[in-house]
Amino acid sequence: MADENTPNGTAQAAPQVRMQILAQYIRDLSFENAVATKGAPQGEVQPEITVQVSLDARKRAGDHQYEVISKFRVTSTNKADNATLFLTELDYGGVFLIEGVPEDQMHPFLMIECPRMLFPFVRRIISDVTRDGGFPAFNMDPVDFVALYRQELARRAQAQQGAPADQRLS
Repeated sequence: MADENTPNGTAQAAPQVRMQILAQYIRDLSFENAVATKGAPQGEVQPEITVQVSLDARKRAGDHQYEVISKFRVTSTNKADNATLFLTELDYGGVFLIEGVPEDQMHPFLMIECPRMLFPFVRRIISDVTRDGGFPAFNMDPVDFVALYRQELARRAQAQQGAPADQRLS
């Protein structure tokens, strides 16, 4: 624990942030191999992969316990004809014990730090599932959870600004 000097010369203890992962789990997992069901695409295959990420967090009944769910949707399409090659969806959850985080900083902490801790496990699961599904293992690039959080804040602010204008038109 670090000490900080206050203006009057007394030492003040900085709050100690404590985060512990109590549990992590797959809440939902699906993999669809469209190539196996529809047959191999004709001509040259140029896979293009898109990744969509969404997050959800909630307070649990236990003291200082929170549940965070990271939702990933990975779609591979053939660039030549836009046909789907595979689709995988993973909802991966973690239960966290978090202490020492001020209430006004808890939401960004839950939506940035917690998913960051879960990401290596998500990446491994998606890699294994795509490989086991008959495709080259997909090693997902790291996700910038700070940028994702800022985008969501901007989207919400824009939605709030748009609501009164829509109401005036009615």
